[in-house]
Amino acid sequence: MSGSVQVTQQLYQQLETQQLHEQLEKQQHFESSYYLSSRSSVSKQVKTSVKTEKGQEVVKLSPLPKRAKRTYLAMDKDKEVIGYVIPVFRALMETQDEEYTEEGIHYVAMRNLFVREAREALEVRVEKKTREKHVRESAVRLQMGRTMEEWTEFRRKMNPDRLTHPPEFIVKPRGQTVWEGKTVRLHCTVAGWPKPRIAYKNNVLINAKAHPEKYTAESIYNMHSLEIKCDFLDTAQYHVSALNVKGEASSTATLVVKGFCPEHGVTFQTAIIDQFDVAFGREGETLSLGCTVIIYPTVKKYQPQVVWYRNVPLKPSKWVHTHWSGERAILTLTHLNKEDEGMYTLRVNTKSGFDTHSAYVFVRADVEVEGVPVAPLDVRCHDVNKDYVVVTWKQPAVEGSSSILGYYIDCEVGTHHWAQCNDAPVKYARFPVTGLVEGRSYVFRVRALNNAGVSRPSRISDAVVAMDPSDRARLKGPSAPWTGVIKFTEEDPTGVVPGEPTDVIVTEATKSYVVLAWKPPVQRGHEGVMYYIEKQCISGTDLWQRVNTNMPVKSPRFALFDLAEGKSYSFRVRCCNSAGVGEASESTGEIIVGDKLCPVATRNTDTSVVVFWGASKDVKHLVGYYIETSVVGTDAWMPCNNKPIKQTFVCHGLSTGLNYVFRVKAVNAAGYSQSSATSDAVIVQAAIVPGEPTGVTLLEAVKDYMVVGWTAPEKNGGADIRGYFVDYRSVKGNVFGKWHEMNLKALTTTSYKAENLKENVFYQFRVRATNMAGLSKASLPSQALECKEWTITVPPPVGLHVQEVRDTSLVVLWEAPMFSGRSPVNGYYLDIKEASAGEEGWKAVHEKTNKSKFMKVTGLKAGTSYVFRVRAQNLVGVGKSSAVLGPILAQTRPTKEIYVDVDDEGMISMVFECSEMSAGSEFVWYKNYQEITDTSRLNIVSKGGSKATFNSPSLDDLGTFSCVVTNTDGISSSYTLTEELMRLLDISHEHKFPIPFKNEMAMELLEKGRVRFWTQLEKFTSACQVEYVFNDVIIEEGKKYTMKFDKSTGIIEMFMDSLEVTDEGTFTFNLVDGKAKGTTSLVLIGDFRELQKKSEFERAEWVRKQPHFVEYLDFTVTQECDVLLKCTIGNIRPETEIIWSKDSIEIAEDDEDAKKIEKKDCKLTFNIGKQEKKKEKGGKKPSAKNIPLPPRPKISKQDAGFYEVFLRDDRGRDKSTFNLTDAYQAVMNEVFRVISSSSEIKVVSTESGIVLYSMVTYYDENLPVGWLHDAKIAASERVKSGVTGEQLWLKINEPTEKDKGKYTMNIFEGNNGAKRVLELTWDEAFEEFQRLAAAIAERRARVIGGLPDVVAIQEGKSLNLTGNVWGEPQPEVSWTKNEKELTSGDRYKLKFEQGKFASITIAAVTTADSGKYALVVKNKYGTEAGEFTVSVYNPEEEESKEEKKD
Repeated sequence: MSGSVQVTQQLYQQLETQQLHEQLEKQQHFESSYYLSSRSSVSKQVKTSVKTEKGQEVVKLSPLPKRAKRTYLAMDKDKEVIGYVIPVFRALMETQDEEYTEEGIHYVAMRNLFVREAREALEVRVEKKTREKHVRESAVRLQMGRTMEEWTEFRRKMNPDRLTHPPEFIVKPRGQTVWEGKTVRLHCTVAGWPKPRIAYKNNVLINAKAHPEKYTAESIYNMHSLEIKCDFLDTAQYHVSALNVKGEASSTATLVVKGFCPEHGVTFQTAIIDQFDVAFGREGETLSLGCTVIIYPTVKKYQPQVVWYRNVPLKPSKWVHTHWSGERAILTLTHLNKEDEGMYTLRVNTKSGFDTHSAYVFVRADVEVEGVPVAPLDVRCHDVNKDYVVVTWKQPAVEGSSSILGYYIDCEVGTHHWAQCNDAPVKYARFPVTGLVEGRSYVFRVRALNNAGVSRPSRISDAVVAMDPSDRARLKGPSAPWTGVIKFTEEDPTGVVPGEPTDVIVTEATKSYVVLAWKPPVQRGHEGVMYYIEKQCISGTDLWQRVNTNMPVKSPRFALFDLAEGKSYSFRVRCCNSAGVGEASESTGEIIVGDKLCPVATRNTDTSVVVFWGASKDVKHLVGYYIETSVVGTDAWMPCNNKPIKQTFVCHGLSTGLNYVFRVKAVNAAGYSQSSATSDAVIVQAAIVPGEPTGVTLLEAVKDYMVVGWTAPEKNGGADIRGYFVDYRSVKGNVFGKWHEMNLKALTTTSYKAENLKENVFYQFRVRATNMAGLSKASLPSQALECKEWTITVPPPVGLHVQEVRDTSLVVLWEAPMFSGRSPVNGYYLDIKEASAGEEGWKAVHEKTNKSKFMKVTGLKAGTSYVFRVRAQNLVGVGKSSAVLGPILAQTRPTKEIYVDVDDEGMISMVFECSEMSAGSEFVWYKNYQEITDTSRLNIVSKGGSKATFNSPSLDDLGTFSCVVTNTDGISSSYTLTEELMRLLDISHEHKFPIPFKNEMAMELLEKGRVRFWTQLEKFTSACQVEYVFNDVIIEEGKKYTMKFDKSTGIIEMFMDSLEVTDEGTFTFNLVDGKAKGTTSLVLIGDFRELQKKSEFERAEWVRKQPHFVEYLDFTVTQECDVLLKCTIGNIRPETEIIWSKDSIEIAEDDEDAKKIEKKDCKLTFNIGKQEKKKEKGGKKPSAKNIPLPPRPKISKQDAGFYEVFLRDDRGRDKSTFNLTDAYQAVMNEVFRVISSSSEIKVVSTESGIVLYSMVTYYDENLPVGWLHDAKIAASERVKSGVTGEQLWLKINEPTEKDKGKYTMNIFEGNNGAKRVLELTWDEAFEEFQRLAAAIAERRARVIGGLPDVVAIQEGKSLNLTGNVWGEPQPEVSWTKNEKELTSGDRYKLKFEQGKFASITIAAVTTADSGKYALVVKNKYGTEAGEFTVSVYNPEEEESKEEKKD
């Protein structure tokens, strides 16, 4: 509705209207949002119309994403505001005909009430008004505005949008696994307002109403379900989505439908028929290979896996096409090329196994011009860079009428435009192509050249792109998210000169070119670098020539051409950029190849021959071999293969009955080797199958297996026997079962262990032999053999023979039995008998079993003949004896023995010489009587004699080495290499690295009878070390020996105070200087007695003339742990001076250390730990400042030093020294040994636990003490160990049952350490602890009561609490709040009365007094706290909070 007013009042009315309009806009926004939310709950969309200013009606769907502000101003025809409109509820007017199924009853009633009031209040009448009336109505309108605001606020509270929320899954759907054909339900529960809509997806949206036969969807009280009738294709991840106006939620569940696999439990049998045979094709033709595959039984929809191989699985390509029709497998090779030659294999895989068929395909090359070579093959690209690529290929099998002169390499530029890369032909089958354009794609082909012309081009290579390898790897790999920070730095405008390249090497060196490779420099600035290559033609000069002056290269590779063959070159590289040219790298240099082969040919079929040969040992980078054949009597050689092969080869397409010879040549990138010698001639004739094996017998039988053996056929059919196949069948009476195969893989031995048999069942066996021609006929079946356990132990050994026959000894050797029985052979027994004695003359050579298959027999009589036999043993027992060996005559033949030699170069070798060799005799070496086939440890050279040199001798070479000369009368010898190898290694080292001596060791007598041994070195380093040895025993410096090595002069000296009887022997100086070693010795034997007498005489004369030391300075430790330095002197006069010094400082009479020196008779002592006690004058007590320090330890590191005692008078002088610094640890060990004499462990109980302790005489802080209780005791709060004075203790607080047991105290864990043990039982000690603990608990301070747990008090009230306490002695009392101690004052009044009552008073509490309080009592027996909580509340605040909640 609208009403008009006077024009004179329009301006005033506009102001009021604007204010009211703003209020009504808020109301309209609320109504619009309510309208949208309520309408969204209805299933249908509501159309609304909006009139524009031009009166056009625009129809839109509700809700609107954005809505223009609605105006309620009334305007006249001149577009002037003349009033305003109070809107009626749009929601009510526009939706009065709609159904509201989602609104509550109370909400509808309240809405209708306010709508009615709003209609009555907003009726406006148009009339003329006076100013007074207008002012009055304005006041009424303002009042009405306030009423509308209150009404709006109430409606805002009642707005359903406040109650709405997005969907939420209360119960999510669960994944399930079901069988195909079953029904499954996916359940979920979703909450949300307005009620969400539910949708189901499995990659696509599921419409249950469109497919009622498949899906059934239900929604009841927010519980939703989807029922699915499952088939195998329903396996998927199902998404459940819930949507309303407030948002969307989703959840997933996985459904797995298991189908019944039709091939489950089926065993497939595969047969390949209509097989393709050896095929021949020509280049350019199309060839197809095919086979028919039969799979039984037939299962619907089952498809086997069909794979074609040519060494590796073939993939479909431009040249290869495969097809599988369900029954027939076909391989089509389009446009044949020599690369297609090879062995093709069809493999059919099923779940039960596989079957294969193979045949060789030959591709023959044609030439356009007679005499030209055929095209090269297998062109590949390697090492691709920005401007460089290496192209490789394989040489053709046919060189034409003349040898190949070289190759041309072409690259495709653009489309079908080929450019030649090299001007002169290259002979090496590798060529580096340079000058490529970065980023461009290239393909290559190669042509061969000889005197007759150029061959056809090869098949093109795969395309390559010229780019940096790092860029190619980055393009191929996955891109990672950016996680770094880009930093911009300002570079010097002049740039950075790059550093020098590193690791410059020659990767390829041929007659025509050299390829260099290097690593870029580390210092290169922010711009790229390029490279200059320099070469040096004359070695030893500084003349370098730059190769690529005009065009620096970008890649770290470069090929140099036009080098003079046989001339020496050196190369180096420089880097350059815009800043200049860097320093040159280190220079480098170059090398090449050759070969010999020997083929052997054997017949195969009537049109083929098998050729095999020994691989070349010296060839490098081998590509393969080419085989050529020729009919005997002609000189026409034809290639057998057009593609290099690396193994035995079957040459097909030969003429039956002709005689052929073959030869082989190797090929690598450098070219062809010389052809091998021709093979022996072979007639092309089909090899026949071998004869049938014979003598199938039972060798051993157990409960579930039998071992059968047979004899190889007499005729092998002209080809080697490749193996055997065993068949078996069961026998029940006269009923014979069907024959079954035992082994699928051919056996290489004439025996077989048939397993998985049934006990007490009879079986028959037969055997077939096979060679390259096929299977032989089956042998005659064996007898019916029962599978039951035999009592036979083990068969006898075989192959007995002897070696090294001597007058009193020989070596018997044998081979293990063919079968060991039910358990492996674990030893052998050797028996011996004189040949003339009867059967009773057999006796055992040894008592214990011999695990080796050889034994040396000693104690023989020269000229007597002996016979031998061997028996094997396993877990069951000893088997039968072997065949008798002999008679053997015990007689030494004229031969030399093996001896060991160390040559001047330090090489250790064994040498065996024989002068009775005949034609064809060879030296055969054995280790532990097994032939040496591995030459990595021994280098054997036989010329005149035989010399076996150790390449790198070590302990692995210990054992018995023997050598046998073939084609002689048993000439042999052996040598046992034992630990003497170490001595040989020392000799070898001395020969390799000798230390030169200027003078060998010498000896001289000095005064006092002392002896000096000395030598002088000519050349040595500062790392040279000396080892002093007497009679192979290392001696060290001490009382008897004094050593000195003056490295400035090279003089080595050793002094002895005197010579005694025990000093007779050999003195040696062993020197080690890095790898070099040296030894010099002096032998004091023979004239030693006379030399000893001279020494004793000199000593006696010196003693008689002057004062001297009878016993030199040494140390001892007393029982009180005092450390004494003592010595004994002789020939002393009163005027003889005795001077002590420490570290070359004389100890004067007024020094404190002088009081430690004592002299008694002829004995001098120095008490290191002695400390003088200072007495106070007048018997007064010391003052606080003069409190004596604690006693110093008996010995400490401060006492370490160099002690000396001097004796001197007018007759002479003598000196004795003792280095306590070096001997400090030895002194401490002796101190610890004395301390270790502690008392036994004792036990004492306390109120806190149990104490174990032991008393020692003296304790030093460095003394290691450890306590054990089953294991080492770790320190903790409950268990502690320590020392108090001389008491070592272990305290166990609060002991439990686990603490019972054995306790061990280890004092000083050295050789002289002590151990004390105590078995702690649970009797008196624990009872005493409990008694003391109980007594303490009674006297401990406690809070008895009186305090509540929680106190709730009104603000402004007073709080008074009293707690009862107890303790003896009387406890100390304190109060805390929030763990902070309180003090008595105006705020808190704290009292403690009668020793029992503690109180706290707080007057007029406030909310700040709320907190956690505690009454803390404490005495010497313990501490306890009584805690309580104070909560202060304000009634008015509580009421206001309640009102807000309502």
